[in-house]
Amino acid sequence: MKTAEGNIVKLVADITVLNNDNVLLVKYADKNKYDHQSGWFLPDDLVNFGEDPDDAASRILNEQLSISNAPITLDHVETFTGNDRSWHIVFHYVYRTAEIPEIKKSEDVEILKWFSLNELPSKDEVAHHGWALYTIQSIAKK
Repeated sequence: MKTAEGNIVKLVADITVLNNDNVLLVKYADKNKYDHQSGWFLPDDLVNFGEDPDDAASRILNEQLSISNAPITLDHVETFTGNDRSWHIVFHYVYRTAEIPEIKKSEDVEILKWFSLNELPSKDEVAHHGWALYTIQSIAKK
């Protein structure tokens, strides 16, 4: 998507899946699809053209983790200019669940793992210089 000035805009949705004091993180099989980043991510994807961000978050849960009809909530929106000079608008969603949901990962997801909020991976192990850690901190303290 482009602005009137021709700048690229990327709409992104991610979802923090919380089970009590645990959070689900993923590693993606195709690093090229995720800005050539390796490491842990919150489940995320670009919002498709014309797609409502709420629908994108539900799609991400369903396509990547086979979780459907989950009660998700928009927690906050973040904007920044990426390394490629594109303007990113990121919709951060949360899915809080008392039970660990049954998950069947997609082929896009290489690895998924539950982490205790007290024992998260180091910043160096998380994609985009630890970005997911800041999102988790912001959401988990609410």
